[in-house]
Amino acid sequence: MDAKALRSATFTLHRYYMWANRMRVHMEEKLPTYSEQLKRDKNDIWTTEGIETFMYMSYWYSGLYVVIEGWRALKLSDPNVDSLLSVTKNVELLKKYRNGVYHYQKNYFDNRFMNLMTKGQNIVEWVRNLNLAFGGYFLNLPRPKAKEQTP
Repeated sequence: MDAKALRSATFTLHRYYMWANRMRVHMEEKLPTYSEQLKRDKNDIWTTEGIETFMYMSYWYSGLYVVIEGWRALKLSDPNVDSLLSVTKNVELLKKYRNGVYHYQKNYFDNRFMNLMTKGQNIVEWVRNLNLAFGGYFLNLPRPKAKEQTP
């Protein structure tokens, strides 16, 4: 892939990052209300706040895996991103989580969902750091000219 095509494809990958990151924003908007509700009743996860928080988190995590796929396909490199992607167990669990989100599972607490939380290495911190690392990478890219993006 020549430099111009790679630049265009990388900018396109940025779109997927923005979509994933927007789901993070929505999750964080719901999280305080859900956290307060859980303080009142730890067993009541079936509230609107709980369902929406889980939904946004799941779409964020799944979207972030799509960014990983694009990152690898384009053979991009950044020390911060690459270091986080070297935690292969987390990457594989995130892939399975994404598959669980976008392919119907008969069991509400399917292992594809639960294993990420129980078997991942500091998964919440890792996902947040990966999201920040991708964000930093994309923020520092020069933006392509509009004519480079049109077919």
